[in-house]
This record gives sequence, C-alpha cells and structure tokens, in this order.
Amino acid sequence: MNARIHLSVIAICFVFHSGYAQHSEQPDSLTHELHELVVTARQPATRLVGSTLVSTIPGSNLADLGNALDVLAQLPMIKVEDGAVAVTGKSNVEIYIDGRPMREGLELQQILSSNLKRVELLMAPGAEYASTTDAVLRITTRRNFVHGLSFTEQLSVRRRRRWSAMNDLALSYRAGGWEFFANGTINRDNPLAKGTTTNTLMYDGRETVVGSSQRNAYPTTAGVVKAGFNYTDGAAQSLGAYYRYNPERGDFSNTGAEWLDSEPAITRVIDKTIRAGSHLASVYYENIFAGKYTLHFDGDFRSASSDDASATQYPSTAGLAAVRSTSRRRSTLWAGKLYTSFPLAGGEFNAGTQDSYTCSRLDFRMLNDAVAGYIPSTRTDVRQTSAALFASWSRAFGQLTLRAGARYEYADYDFRVDGVRDTDTSRRDHLLTPDIALGYSFNDDASLNLSYRMATVKPPYAQLTGALTYTGLHEIEGGNPALRDERMHDLQLMGMWRGFMLQCDFTRATDTYAFVKQLYPAPDLQLLMHPVNIDVSAVSVYLMWSRPVGCWTPEATVGLYRQWLELDGVRHNKPIFTYYFDNTVALPHGWSITANISGQSSGDMHTNRFGATPFTMDASLGKTFLNKALTIRLAATDIFGTACNDWTMLTGGIYVDKRQSYDRRGVALNVIYRFRPRRSAYKGTPASEAELHRL
Repeated sequence: MNARIHLSVIAICFVFHSGYAQHSEQPDSLTHELHELVVTARQPATRLVGSTLVSTIPGSNLADLGNALDVLAQLPMIKVEDGAVAVTGKSNVEIYIDGRPMREGLELQQILSSNLKRVELLMAPGAEYASTTDAVLRITTRRNFVHGLSFTEQLSVRRRRRWSAMNDLALSYRAGGWEFFANGTINRDNPLAKGTTTNTLMYDGRETVVGSSQRNAYPTTAGVVKAGFNYTDGAAQSLGAYYRYNPERGDFSNTGAEWLDSEPAITRVIDKTIRAGSHLASVYYENIFAGKYTLHFDGDFRSASSDDASATQYPSTAGLAAVRSTSRRRSTLWAGKLYTSFPLAGGEFNAGTQDSYTCSRLDFRMLNDAVAGYIPSTRTDVRQTSAALFASWSRAFGQLTLRAGARYEYADYDFRVDGVRDTDTSRRDHLLTPDIALGYSFNDDASLNLSYRMATVKPPYAQLTGALTYTGLHEIEGGNPALRDERMHDLQLMGMWRGFMLQCDFTRATDTYAFVKQLYPAPDLQLLMHPVNIDVSAVSVYLMWSRPVGCWTPEATVGLYRQWLELDGVRHNKPIFTYYFDNTVALPHGWSITANISGQSSGDMHTNRFGATPFTMDASLGKTFLNKALTIRLAATDIFGTACNDWTMLTGGIYVDKRQSYDRRGVALNVIYRFRPRRSAYKGTPASEAELHRL
C-alpha cells in the first residue's frame, strides 16, 4: 500500500511539473539557447566541471523560491544559517556576485531567485584568488535589458525568542549605456542566548570549579546606504563606482551569575554599548582589446570606526566595585588590483598584482584600578603593507584539463604597543604558493579532478590585539599579537558519476590557530581564553547525490571529518559524522515547499569537542502572485528544537564544559515585491578581499 501511494505521488508531481514548465519564464539568453532546460528536468541540477560544482537555476525547481539565500540553502555542499553562508568542509569562503566579491551579507537577500542564472562553487580556487581562500562561490545573475526605473521592495519579519525585522529597497535606473542604482536597508536583530560554563582544574593542590551562567541579549540596529553607477560602451569597455555607508548600533546585556567551588553564586550583570560605522568607496575599469585581451582594475578605500563601553556590576554583593572599560578602534584600508587575461598556447592565461596598505589602531582603557593591575590599559597599532603577484594558465587537451598557477606574496607587518615597536611580533614575510589541478572527463556524467594548493592564511586583526577583556571575577578573554601566519597544504580529489559526487580532502596546516584556556599570572585565580598557534592534519570525505525527480529536487550528503591534533599531551582526534537531506518541491500556480533535515555526531574540531545533534529540521512554504511580481514565503527553523550547541575543551589542565542554547527555533515571513526588477551590474572586485575580511 505504501509503495502504491509513493508511486502515485511521484506520478502526480510529474504531471504538475509538465504543466508548470509550459508556463514558466524562459531562461535568460539572447539566442534562447537554454530552452531545453525547461524540459530536461531529469538531468542533474548540479554538475561537476573540473573541481567546480555548477548549478543552473533558470527552468529549475529553485527559480521561484524567493531570494538567493533560499536557493543557496538547497544546493549541494552549501549551508545557510541566519543569513550566513558556509561551505561544508571549508572554513574561508569568498562569495562573488557578477564578478565582484560580496561586501555585506544583505546583498544575497537583495538578489531574487528569479534573477539568478548560475551558481558555481570552486572547491579548489586558483592563484588569482587570495591564498587565504579555501573555496569560492561565484553567483551570476540574469541580464535584463529593460530601460527606465525599476525597484524591488523586500520585508522580512522573524519571531524566535524575540522579534526581528529587515526592510530593503533597491532602485535602479537605466538609460543607454548608463545605469544608476541605490539601495537602502535597515535591519533590527534581537537574538537571545542562554547557557552555563563550568571550568574544572587543579589549583593550589586541590580540584577547583569556576562556573558562570549567561542570559545574553544582542539587540542590534544596522543600516546600509549604497549608491553608484555603471557605464558600458558596447561589449568592450565598462567602468563604475559606488559609495557605501554602514552605521551600526548595538546594546549587549548579559544577566547571570558566577560561583567558585561550593560558594554561593554571585549575581552579575554585564552591559555593553557599541557604536560603529564604516565608509567604503570602490571603483573599477575594464577593457577588452581585439576581442580577447582583457584588462581590469579595481581600487578600494575603506574607513571604519567602533566605540565600545562595557560595565560589569555585582548588584547584590557589597564591596565589589563595578568594572568599567572603553575601547576605540579605527582602521583604514587602501587597496588596488590590476590583472589581465588573454589566450596563450591554446589555453587561457591570467596574471596580475594585488596590493594593499592596512592600518588598525585600538585604544583600550580599563577604568577600574584594581583590575588594571592585571588587565592594563593599552594602545596598539597594527600596520601592514602587502603585495602579491599571481599568474595561472589553464587548457583543455581533449578530455584532459590542466590548470597551473603560482602566487608570490610579500607582507611587512608592524605591531606597536603604546607607540613602541614590538620587534618580536613585527616581521616581514616572503612566500611563493603554487597550485595545480588535473581533470579528466570520461563522458557527460563521469569525471575526476585532482588538485593541490599551498596557501598562507593570516589571522583576523581581532585576534592579533594585545588587549584583554574582563568577563568575570576569575575569567579573562583576549587576543594574541604573536600569532603567526598559517601555512596550509591541501590535496583534493573530486569525482562525479551520474547523480553522485565525491569530495576527498587532506589538509596539513602548520601554525593555524585554536582557542585554549590557561591560567593567567595574577594575584588570585584567573583563567585566560585566547588563541595560540597549533599544527593539525585533517581528512574529510563527503558523498553527495542530487537529481531532480519531476517537481521534487532532493539533495543528500553524508560526510566524515577527522583530524590529528595533540596539544599538551591531549589528543583531539574524535571524528565527526554528518548528514544532510534537502528537499525542494515546486508545485503548480506558484507554490513551493522546502524541507531540510540534518544531523551530526559528537567529535573534535581543533581544540573543541562539539556535542551531537542527531536530527534537526527546517521547512518553508512559498507562493508567487501577480505574475510572479509578488512572492510570499513562510519559513520555520529548528522546528523540533533539537539543535545542540554544546561543546567541551581540555587545554592547559583546564576542562571547560559549555552548555548553551542558541536562539534559532522560530518562524519568519518574507515578502518581496518587484517592479521591472533588474540586478545591479557593478562589475568591480575588491582590490583586497582578504584584508577586508580580516578587518
């Protein structure tokens, strides 16, 4: 009986899909060469080209889901949580939209799924990308040749433990070869997290327990104002520029308690205000000579500021004075990128330079005299001059493809404390990083690709600070200005056979960083959480399957991550098993349904052992109206409240047990209205993607 019901449902989906396909929008092409995509739904939605997963969106079941984030969440190896995009098995991911890297996460919400043309996931980026990049997500939107005014209005309301909302208005005006665009976004986010932390260690010859509880609220209001233009002179020459202002205001509060051994818990209240803003100006120019020689230039200037004020109080305990501190951070970035590409020796050659100058200053002031004895006020100044040369060449020899490249990087890192240069931390680095990829295509449904790359991964500036943060009577957090750059070797094998894809990765990282908790030298018991350099080897294996079945597009992934790390005599080698099963159903009359389940076992990643999450589920229901001008989508996340965010850590003889409950379970309503919508066609790329991320 169940088998007959199952076959009937599939048959109905095929009938619905056939009727729906006849009325779906034609894919974007001047020659209509993609018409067959509408009637070949039995072909895989995602295919492997070399080491790149390529997904074509027009004519698929994903075309009318809502925005780009909704589509990415349904693609293999890509996971989306609260607007953040991650790639399974990769830590440093760059996202490019129409050839330029994404500047803020809201850009993906501003792109409609109906305007997506192709999504490419590069699992082995070449030398033209910064060596810090583990994977590249390239998104290409559809070209709409409409003139005049167009706009898109998008409103999102979310209810979890508290309410959050986002509103975005995008305007565009095109006349001739000119396009002028402007965006305005306001986002009010109000998450609430709860948890407890227990630290167990030997102190003064006896077992000691330091514990705390947290109830963290993070209400944040952020805005984005962006305006710019593009000009295209035929197909050969284009230029553009834009300016973006991003103000942000946050008011953090943490109500909880602290305790030491069996002593009564002490009530603790932490309040923190954040006032921040950034300015970004970007320009680009591109010219194609003789139909095959491309010259491209990008220039960026970014200025950012952040002022924080923190107060930790113990209202029910007499004699404990409030601990207050302030910090002021100022940073600037100048960057330029120039490259050229042209045919060479039957293949494609790409070469260029990428240079930047970064300055980041932090002025930290501890306003409590007693605490200032072990957390002093400091002024740190970090300056870095970077220069890179890169070149790569790729060619196809029948069914065999070859890509080879190299990147030379020079960095002059200058670190100063209270105006005095730290000679132990300041340094100059020279590094040559090669990459090579070899692929073979047996037929349209079967291929193999083997790649090797070496990379330098620089730690974020937030981890290079020498300032310490007071988090309790016995706990401190801070950075580490002595962190060295990571050297990473990555060997990757990818294969495809029909609807199955396999990815195997082996990485060897020296001087990567992980967080540890250690005793801090102070008159009384103090625990310090901060990053240190470690060496770690890891292997990951993921097997994927994806193939549209009528109106149903399933995507299944099972995987394993296993590392080899020993620190202070403790091994952190427990493997993590994961699975994902994503489902998209496109029904007639503009209806769509998604249902995604996932889970993972307990295991180690760097120094953390994460708890197991056997089963979680997200789902959504969407509908288009007014000839697809209006889209309404209702989504639910962590429906059964089963997500586990707990972790433990054993470093420096201190066992940390963190139990926490993130604010993820809830519902969201997204409403999109578009009037002659068309994408912003800014074609520039940031001149220094890695430095922008580190800032």
